[in-house]
Amino acid sequence: MKKPFEKKILAQNKARRKYQILDQFEAGIILTGPEVKSIKSGHANLSDSFAKISAGELWLIGAHITPYRFSRQEQNPKRDRKLLVKKSEINHLAGKLQRGVTLIPLKFYQKRSLIKLELGIARGLKLYNKKKFQKEKELKRETARELKNLR
Repeated sequence: MKKPFEKKILAQNKARRKYQILDQFEAGIILTGPEVKSIKSGHANLSDSFAKISAGELWLIGAHITPYRFSRQEQNPKRDRKLLVKKSEINHLAGKLQRGVTLIPLKFYQKRSLIKLELGIARGLKLYNKKKFQKEKELKRETARELKNLR
C-alpha cells in the first residue's frame, strides 16, 4: 500500500488576513539550484508578491528568495520567476480574473523532491469584513478556552 504524498511547507504567505481566497491551485516554478537550497532552508518571503499572466505565460512577481550564502552565482532575490502551468489552466484563470480579483501566492511546499507553489484567486477584504472575521476568531478562542477549563 502506497503512502500519500506529504507536503512539507517551506514558506507561507499571511495573505489570508487581507484577502478572501476564492479558489486555489498548484503550480510548478522554475528555479536555479541556489534558489532551491535557499527555499529549502526557509529563506523565502511571499508577502507583497503576486502572479500575473503575460504573453500567455504565468509569472511570479515580487517574491523574495534570499541568495544562498554558499553560492558563487550572482543572484537577484526579487527577479520574476516563470510558473509552470498548462495552457488550459492559464486560459481558465484568464477568464476568472476580472476587476478586483488577483492571483496571490499562498505557500511554497515540497512535494516529493519538487518545490511547488500554491496560488490563490483572491479578492481584497473590506475593513468591516476584517473586523467581522477577527470577532469570529476571538469568539472561537474564548469558547475553546472555556471548554478547556471545564475539563
